[in-house]
Amino acid sequence: MPAEAMRLTFDVQDSARLLIGGPLVLITTRWRDQTNVMPAIWTTPLSRDPPLVGVAIHASRHTHDMVRFAEEFALNVPGRDLINHSHYFGMVSARDLDKLTNSKLDTFKANKIDVPLIGGCVAYIECGLEDALRIGDHTLFVGRVVAVQAEQESFNESWLLTDDDYKPLHYLGGDRYALLSGRLQAELRTSDEGALELGESADEREQRQEEEARQRELEAKEGAEE
Repeated sequence: MPAEAMRLTFDVQDSARLLIGGPLVLITTRWRDQTNVMPAIWTTPLSRDPPLVGVAIHASRHTHDMVRFAEEFALNVPGRDLINHSHYFGMVSARDLDKLTNSKLDTFKANKIDVPLIGGCVAYIECGLEDALRIGDHTLFVGRVVAVQAEQESFNESWLLTDDDYKPLHYLGGDRYALLSGRLQAELRTSDEGALELGESADEREQRQEEEARQRELEAKEGAEE
């Protein structure tokens, strides 16, 4: 980070915007003969054993009571092809219309729960309701994970991020979304004395500078040809 970078001060409620940026999920639920879908970003892993995930939902949302009564839900992770559908799901209420039917998206049966999954997503997490905790103006629904699926081009122990069509969609606020650009891999080195060395080595710095120079030459050449 440049030494001259300036820090700005924001309202305390902007803390939520700073912490979001993880994959957007579309929560699907079914209660009796009614289905619903709602986009959410306030999600988090809570436990590895047993496998638990949490999703915070405001009490005013229709999905809130759907999850509470049905005691199960699914997290569908959309890719960029579903950006407009995802935004639509957040702008209308299931109290007024059937969002899934209106979206004209294909759905299919989940493996372990009686909840529809949305076709075209890159990953799915099926959950039974383990607990519900009222925290501030939201309820934290704790789901016990019972099944997980992911597209092989999207995920293998971690997000692959090799093809934009198979990257998870991230929500930044308002009508702004994003895709991750790629993966980085950390490398820890120690000196002969065992001290931790975190900076670039001379060879790495030279290699990076050469690559940056080649990229600048390529961009200049492409600009001259336009």
